[in-house]
Amino acid sequence: MFISPITVGCRTRCCRNAHSFPSVHFDGESRIFGFLGHTPRSDHPRRPKMRVLITGGAGFIGSHLAGDLLDLGHTVDVIDDLSTGSMDNIQHLTDNPNFSVEIDTIANVEKLEKMVAKVDLVYHLAAAVGVQLVVERPLYTIEANIMGTKYVLEACDKYKTKVVIASTSEVFGKSLDVPFREDGDVLLGPTTCSRWSYAASKMVDEFLALAFYQERKLPAIVVRLFNTVGPKQTGRYGMVIPNFVRQALEGESITVFGDGTQSRCFCHVEDVCRALVAIVDKDEAYGQVYNLGTTEEVTINDLATRVIALSGSTSEIKYVPFAEAYSADFEDIARRKPDNTKIGNLLGWAPQNNLDQILTAVIDHERSKQPN
Repeated sequence: MFISPITVGCRTRCCRNAHSFPSVHFDGESRIFGFLGHTPRSDHPRRPKMRVLITGGAGFIGSHLAGDLLDLGHTVDVIDDLSTGSMDNIQHLTDNPNFSVEIDTIANVEKLEKMVAKVDLVYHLAAAVGVQLVVERPLYTIEANIMGTKYVLEACDKYKTKVVIASTSEVFGKSLDVPFREDGDVLLGPTTCSRWSYAASKMVDEFLALAFYQERKLPAIVVRLFNTVGPKQTGRYGMVIPNFVRQALEGESITVFGDGTQSRCFCHVEDVCRALVAIVDKDEAYGQVYNLGTTEEVTINDLATRVIALSGSTSEIKYVPFAEAYSADFEDIARRKPDNTKIGNLLGWAPQNNLDQILTAVIDHERSKQPN
């Protein structure tokens, strides 16, 4: 459904120049949900105040990042078409005079370029996300990810605006060279399996960002996110932790796809945003790719068991074949664990939240939403 563009915010906008640009339209997609409350952060060094644009800023990661940046005294603009994001995630920010949001697609190139013209930095988080969405709508996934990133990079290139491109651990595909290094080989499945369209599209996003840096000297950083999680993340598009927690609290069977031996590493959104804020201050980061995630690995079987134990649930585990959950040709990734050496050396960064802390926080949040 087309959403008419609207503006929320109480600031007067002033543009660096008044050029007008041609308009193109497609429906971009944002990350999912976010925190409604933010504790002001004091763990970042003093830095000049910036004006920042977040694409997909009404989503899970984007909304939390917006809160952190505002806490640090920066001005934050958001563009989001709310296809998977929500105004509920950023409603608490709209009274801040340093915050504004445009409800529109990043494929509205005229709007996007005008917004980029006014900022010092762009975080590009808008993307098609979630395994269920990717399997059901591969064409949308490919177009939204590749064309959306192209529009953002072209807009940033007009003003040589710094940009952080959010990529994904999915680009490593079925590689068995674990832990995954930024310079490690990737191994994707056949093009006949739509599951790989997301990984391939995000790989193209990375190639585009690095090409803009190499050929046009655009200051761009690529960050590969590994399963970012936390309270208020939705399970609508297949995110495993919110789904497991909801099922446990409601006494339903916890549905594990496949045999549950596949493993993942889950990183708290607070830790991810801390790194995203810090990395833009490092000149040597531009033109580089960085893994960003925790190295605490857990099988999906063990994850389900821990959710049951921490929630005090009596739920049992139910196994669902991938062919039944997604499609007959679906292929999963056996392990997905990052090597964080590169970003650790750059920032001295390490996750501060372990898995049990994350699960407890998610359980407490979901429990608080239930009627007494």
